[in-house]
Amino acid sequence: MLYSLYELGHLSVAPLRIAALMQSSMLRSPMNPLGDTEAGRTAAAAAELFESMTRRYSKPVWNLPTTTINGVEVAVTPKSAWSTPWCGMLHFERDAKALIAARGERVDPTVLIVAPMSGHYATLLRDTVTAFLPDHEVYITDWVDARMVPVMAGRFDLNDYIDHVMGMLRALGPQTHVVAVCQPGPAVLAAVSLMAQEDDPCTPATMTIMGSPIDARKSPTAPNLLAEQRDIDWFKTNMIHTVPAIYPGAFRRVYPGFVQLASFMGMNLSSHVDAHRGYFENLVKGDGEPAEKHRKFYDEYLAVMDLSEEFYIQTLIEIFQEYRLPNGTMTHRGRKVDPSKITKTALLTVEGENDDISGIGQTQAAHDICVNIPEQMRRDYIQPGVGHYGVFSGRRFRTEIYPRVREFLRAFHSNASRNAKRAKLKLVAES
Repeated sequence: MLYSLYELGHLSVAPLRIAALMQSSMLRSPMNPLGDTEAGRTAAAAAELFESMTRRYSKPVWNLPTTTINGVEVAVTPKSAWSTPWCGMLHFERDAKALIAARGERVDPTVLIVAPMSGHYATLLRDTVTAFLPDHEVYITDWVDARMVPVMAGRFDLNDYIDHVMGMLRALGPQTHVVAVCQPGPAVLAAVSLMAQEDDPCTPATMTIMGSPIDARKSPTAPNLLAEQRDIDWFKTNMIHTVPAIYPGAFRRVYPGFVQLASFMGMNLSSHVDAHRGYFENLVKGDGEPAEKHRKFYDEYLAVMDLSEEFYIQTLIEIFQEYRLPNGTMTHRGRKVDPSKITKTALLTVEGENDDISGIGQTQAAHDICVNIPEQMRRDYIQPGVGHYGVFSGRRFRTEIYPRVREFLRAFHSNASRNAKRAKLKLVAES
């Protein structure tokens, strides 16, 4: 019922939103003498603010047409490399001839970035991808909005998520490096554990886990405490709703993106109110640069996707209530997940000093359960002065965190894999 009411509310304000757009356009017109008055600028700013707050934000585009390597601009083309109804693996393919021109026949490590399936689209990691592109062959998980997946496509739970990670690593082959950003950490660690248990040749060379709830008992944050204080029936009653018939995933039970967005915004409501107040004031003043920065951030932040009920509920139980991974009780389709079997995959954990979603120690816990990774193959880093999003985006990510990740990956990138991929790259460039 709530989902249908949400859709009805959005439709009901559509005429007002259109009127606001028309008013803003009219008042911003250089032909309108009122546009340059304080009253005109205030009215136009109010109309723009209303329109932005009532708009339906669609999935953002990647908008990464090029990367720069040694001063040479190299074209980048996102291409689908693997897919299921629930996820596509995108390859940010760099032009092979331009690559050789930029830095010779050096072959870069292959990196799979596992994006969160937690309400926002993978494009939230645009900054992450941008940083990795000059030095790596970059792939990323592009999870599909659950409301767009027909019921006939079946269920999707945490076990399926782990299967997807293993499937993508196997598709990419040996000596791949995997980077888990936030929510995927436990699933990626479980996938690598299962592959190590099988002595799978495609077990990744390195595993980087960033700002992730490996053990949510450590430094619990507001989301962690909420998961502990409420039972599963409460979450099913209050957080799970049915997709309306207007979507391909009609009648699927989901955790709607708009519900999750409301929860996250409620955690820092005053900061969001201040941000929109500042946006309004900058529009009135005609200060375009900070207003455009606000638009870019909220165009991404307010674009949300739904999660399947079974994935959300299973994640709550296993990761945030029963802590099965650090407790050693996690299973995958009847098999025990045993991180102690990981011996050949190097491990890097990264945390933010001020992370209010995954507290200090939650990511570091990966070292406590991966007991058989040799000490020389472990790294841990805490970035001072950043919150959750600063772990994978922003200035400090680019200048302080990413360089450490890059050096870590290169330290454990095998020469055999490098030589094989160099030969392949040369053939592509010559064709």
